[in-house]
Amino acid sequence: MKQGVSILEARIADEAHGWRLDRALTDALPTLSRERVKALISSGAVTGADGALARDPARKAVGGAVFQVVVPDPAPAHNEAQDIPLNVVFEDEHLIVIDKPAGLVVHPAAGNLDGTLVNALLHHCAGQLSGIGGVARPGIVHRIDKDTSGLMVAAKTDRAHVGLAAQFKAHSIDRRYQAIASGRVLAASGTVNAPLARSPSNRKKIAVCAPGHGKHAITHWTRLNQLRDATLIECRLETGRTHQVRVHMASIGHPLVGDPLYGSMRSAHRGLLASLGFQRQALHAARLGFIHPIKSNALAFDSVMPADMQELFNQLLV
Repeated sequence: MKQGVSILEARIADEAHGWRLDRALTDALPTLSRERVKALISSGAVTGADGALARDPARKAVGGAVFQVVVPDPAPAHNEAQDIPLNVVFEDEHLIVIDKPAGLVVHPAAGNLDGTLVNALLHHCAGQLSGIGGVARPGIVHRIDKDTSGLMVAAKTDRAHVGLAAQFKAHSIDRRYQAIASGRVLAASGTVNAPLARSPSNRKKIAVCAPGHGKHAITHWTRLNQLRDATLIECRLETGRTHQVRVHMASIGHPLVGDPLYGSMRSAHRGLLASLGFQRQALHAARLGFIHPIKSNALAFDSVMPADMQELFNQLLV
């Protein structure tokens, strides 16, 4: 281990044979984003087993090939620690589980430079958060949308971060969402297996794309309650893509009630949403289960539907 850097060894998976090198290495190193891996390749930080530099992110990967990746230690985060109240569900020296309210942005970005979950965690954890994910998102292993409420886990140590990221990559995390979908869902359950990619016509949106393109995405849903021109459903995520539940449900004709991006306001709901002041997608991360990355015991947490969504549900009861 050199001072100021971490040296990671990555083996290209057999199923990643023929992929772009940056994609294959990201698959092998789930704690690094593809953009970061791409930058590391281009900067000469990746070498093959023969010691030769791999400088082309687009070169074809070979299954079984081994690479050494030199990753600079994260630069000090310039995000400000802010005393923002958090609903802490579980916490130990390795990780923290919080119940995020709707409206709280997860990490600083253009337009939301502070007042985020990261700012709150930096204060609450007194700076003791994993830095392996880079400067912008200390401790953040996964995200939920700003206007989605519910359970999230963040890592306090790099070991915990690596262990949690591996479980997310393996799709072994138990994530279940409660959602109020538009229209009466007639089937008792179903699965949407449709790849997702950034919409070419609107960069703020995600869209279902043709097989073989985009990112693999699977959502299993179960009908819980029939409502007035709506249905309460539970969605179990097999993968965790951006806007996955929202896009998948919209793709089968049942966008989430209140969704400003993927929904179309039904006349039956317009007045009710206005009277309640409900201006977000009706989506709540209700269950989060995983294996503790250090202690190896199973953990599972449940969160009740927040008051605004509960009131919407009550008003929509048949």
